[in-house]
Amino acid sequence: MVSQETMMFKFGNDENKAETVIRNACAAMEEKGYNPINQLVGYLLSGDPAYVTSHNDARSKIRSLERDELLEELVRAYLEKKQ
Repeated sequence: MVSQETMMFKFGNDENKAETVIRNACAAMEEKGYNPINQLVGYLLSGDPAYVTSHNDARSKIRSLERDELLEELVRAYLEKKQ
């Protein structure tokens, strides 16, 4: 029998790590003259790490997290800002 209750989906306590990685990657992209929003969206949609600069090790750091973890952090921050 299938449960009718809503399941809770949780990654764990990596929210702070995801936030730090996103902020650092965006700062590195800005330093190199890129629009971090466009670049981050490109990376999240395609999975192609070439959208993220290697400056300040941003590319390898952002690849240390799964894209769904990054999306979770972005949605969490957006919803918290809206409340």
